[in-house]
Amino acid sequence: MQPSSLRSGRAGPAGGVCAGRRSSGRVSGGELFDFLAQKESLSEEEATSFIKQILDGVNYLHAKKIAHFDLKPENIMLLDKNIPIPHIKLIDFGLAHEIEDGVEFKNIFGTPEFVAPEIVNYEPLGLEADMWSIGVITYILLSGASPFLGDTKQETLANITAVSYDFDEEFFSQTSELAKDFIRKLLVKETRKRLTIQEALRHPWITSKGEDRAPEQRKTEPTQLKTKRLREYTLKCHSSMPPNNTYVNFERFAHVVEDVAWVDQGCHALAGAHDTIQDDVEALVSIFNEKEAWYREENESARHDLSQLRYEFRKVESLKKLLREDIQTTASGLGSVARKLDHLQVQFEALRQELSADLQWIQELVGSCQPESGSTDGLGSVFCWDTSEPLAEPSDRSGSKEVLAGLKL
Repeated sequence: MQPSSLRSGRAGPAGGVCAGRRSSGRVSGGELFDFLAQKESLSEEEATSFIKQILDGVNYLHAKKIAHFDLKPENIMLLDKNIPIPHIKLIDFGLAHEIEDGVEFKNIFGTPEFVAPEIVNYEPLGLEADMWSIGVITYILLSGASPFLGDTKQETLANITAVSYDFDEEFFSQTSELAKDFIRKLLVKETRKRLTIQEALRHPWITSKGEDRAPEQRKTEPTQLKTKRLREYTLKCHSSMPPNNTYVNFERFAHVVEDVAWVDQGCHALAGAHDTIQDDVEALVSIFNEKEAWYREENESARHDLSQLRYEFRKVESLKKLLREDIQTTASGLGSVARKLDHLQVQFEALRQELSADLQWIQELVGSCQPESGSTDGLGSVFCWDTSEPLAEPSDRSGSKEVLAGLKL
């Protein structure tokens, strides 16, 4: 929605410049360029005064953060052409837009010959686009030639994006260096380096009077600029302009470029999504590879542990077999010992019986010898002799050596 001050045609505060839509009741003087084309000649001072009025009108808009976006000769009208320096009025705000801080605005519109590079390139737009258009208008006003106009609209747009223009001596031989400097500082592709409306109003070409300029500049500057080429340019523009005062093909082209830009944006989004998915896949593959390597290491470790367990198991089985053999050998040895022990017990029992019989025999012998001896000593010596002899004799008889050998075993 356009601001009401732009729709109502209310006069702005600067230089008698009004802002409104095209209205024949308010602009009886016609177009500025038609008025200038009818003049035999135009002084640079007159041109400066008209550009100053255009700047004042644009300053009124830019102070409200409103960009016109369609500044061109056809939209600069005269309130009354019957005065020496007519007041002008900016019209046709159909493309005007309020520029908001932090809000990006892009569009492709306007008349190809006057649009800024950022419009052609579908870049974020601002108040700077109007300053470019003022540079083009100033160039045409002083020379009667268009700086970027090509044989086709595509060529015109290419010239704009390349900022391909020059000050041909044929057209600018009578133009001051200050005027050229003013144009150069407006036709700058980088928006940050382009003159703002305030800087343009302070430019020496706008602020200085003819008598204030340097003497050498006044010497080389003729007082009059021929308007023949400007008349030819105006006639050419009117003859090539459609009845509705618009460039239909360019608008169609603008829509196509918009669609292409939308598709391009979608492709960029898809490319971004593809990159994101690819990153996710690569991350998952990396995690899988790490897990696979970990499982492989764990598998190798488990396999090694299992092999070690099998070795230990075989070792235990071997020890178990040896132990079983040792147990069998020990059991066999114990059986042999038990048999020998039984044999020794039998021998011992036989020996005991023999000793018992021998002792009984000794007792009987002692008993038979005691009354005869009459002395105790004699009995003891007899007892000792008789006792040792019978003991030795049975031991010889029973095989005492075998008993001793058995005991050693």
